[in-house]
Amino acid sequence: MSQRPEDATTTSPDSGGHLTEGLTRLATVGVVAGTMMALLLAALDQTIVGTAMPRIVAELNGLNYYSWVITAYLVASTIMVPIAGKLGDLFGRKPFLLAGMIGFVAASALCGQSHSMLELVTFRTIQGLFGGTLFATVFAVIGDLFPPSQRARLAGLFGAVFGLSSIIGPTAGGYITDSWGWRWVFYVNLPVGIVAILLVLATMPYIRSSASIRDIDFPGAVALIAGLVPLMVALSITRDHAWTSFQVLGLLAVAAVMLIGFFLLELRSDHPIVPFNLFKNSTFSVSMIVGFFSGFGMFGTIVFVPLIYQGVLGVTATNSGQLLTPMMLGLIIASTLVGQAMVRIRYYRFLGAAGVAVMLFGMWLLSQVGVG
Repeated sequence: MSQRPEDATTTSPDSGGHLTEGLTRLATVGVVAGTMMALLLAALDQTIVGTAMPRIVAELNGLNYYSWVITAYLVASTIMVPIAGKLGDLFGRKPFLLAGMIGFVAASALCGQSHSMLELVTFRTIQGLFGGTLFATVFAVIGDLFPPSQRARLAGLFGAVFGLSSIIGPTAGGYITDSWGWRWVFYVNLPVGIVAILLVLATMPYIRSSASIRDIDFPGAVALIAGLVPLMVALSITRDHAWTSFQVLGLLAVAAVMLIGFFLLELRSDHPIVPFNLFKNSTFSVSMIVGFFSGFGMFGTIVFVPLIYQGVLGVTATNSGQLLTPMMLGLIIASTLVGQAMVRIRYYRFLGAAGVAVMLFGMWLLSQVGVG
């Protein structure tokens, strides 16, 4: 890649170049810092809001909508991750990274202005759309920035950023909620977002693409949305409806039909949103499956443990955030060390197996928490 990345004609990593080739050391640091700030923006929101949720539902009288505030964000984010990732492959990362940050910051401000649970759920949906764009683009940028030999180290650093936000988030969210009110857990995204936007705008090179709007897999995107929305809604309403109820089974049936249709469409698409041939690689398949199930434990803990501490055990928001800190501290230390170890250990799969075992033991210990 030349000194002028904007003159390139493709964004494909297969072209042999990376975004940092031809850039000065200072410019490279700026690109990495801006991307890490973008990740910090999205990751901080996920952890800082959790400890404020009990206070939010108490003030807005919406305990019945407690899970919907989280579900709305996750549904929108889940939908956008594969779509934004594919669009970034076609048209370049920088526009989508900037759009994701600007939209995320604007949606955060709207969340802080909510006066009802319906408004909050709506704005969290919008925030999730841009949050999914951020997550998809940030982690894809790692592959664009550096060659494979350096990606493991960078992945560890980006994991550490997520962990750092996870350490800061719960305690900061509790303190902000107790001191300034829950609305400020959304407003805190504004300064972080503005700094991240300026860094990315000033340092990340833009690579032109030869792709056109005809390369976008519109049928696949529609089928994916039509499949994921009823699936996530079905899983969310099981608190009020039995698994065998007509509502749950009906939504699951619709989701199954649409996701099967999505799979068939992707097999025939020239530019699939999800290239299913990747799953022929056992390393990729196992990593995706483990990550999927690990997410249940991590996000379940982040979202519902503060509710147990504040609603059942009577702990303040600040203290409930501090009680989550040990888990997040372990996350940042482990992600950094494992990222460095993976490039030095031949049988690195044992690191993942050990991590899953430790996580399961920790979740069992959490299940023993009770009054007294």
